Amino acid sequence: MRAGVNSVERSERSVKGKLMASDLFLSSKTMLKSCFQDQWIEAGCDEAGRGPLAGPVAAAAVILPKGWEHPSLNDSKQMSEKNRYLLREVIQQQAVAWAVAMVEPEEIDRINILNASFLAMSRAVEQLSVRPQLLLIDGNRFKSKLEIPFRCFVGGDATFASIAAASVLAKTYRDDYMVKIAQEYPMYNWQKNKGYPTKEHREAIREYGLSPYHRLSFGRMQDQLDLFNN
Repeated sequence: MRAGVNSVERSERSVKGKLMASDLFLSSKTMLKSCFQDQWIEAGCDEAGRGPLAGPVAAAAVILPKGWEHPSLNDSKQMSEKNRYLLREVIQQQAVAWAVAMVEPEEIDRINILNASFLAMSRAVEQLSVRPQLLLIDGNRFKSKLEIPFRCFVGGDATFASIAAASVLAKTYRDDYMVKIAQEYPMYNWQKNKGYPTKEHREAIREYGLSPYHRLSFGRMQDQLDLFNN
């Protein structure tokens, strides 16, 4: 879907000094590891959009320069929306390579959300302009046809900078997509709830029915999410 390659020398003047003080304070106490090992080229991978009733699942893969760190980078769920977008600029400017991919609801329904998450991450890795030699995966499992070694880390997005960077890209690009399709179906208020099962979203489904962007297999959403724990 989207990919980029940049050198670490790129300037971050456009975002320097704009990050919220609260995020700086939080991240200063939880500085992320710059890598798992330093012999192979690592790509951090994470997904966003596992639990919504509508919209795609997105994933990103990011290769960072050796030793790269940023004091405000954290698991995207722990960051404000404003700072996620500011960090996205920094990541895209300074990453060695990055890519974002999505799997749409129709495919999610066909292969289930767990496999769709794996597929989105695999597609993101395939789009990288630099081939990684090791994948750092957020979560407890991964499977892929990629012939690249991987390691899984529960809470990896709060441990490794590359995974946290991937979480920021996956989250922000998926949010952008949901805001865009909300213009087609404003009754679901996706620009606010991003497809997640809020009370407002569920009530809109009861009133207007399902859209082409809804996941039909999420009629029993818990069954889909339980796949990640089995």
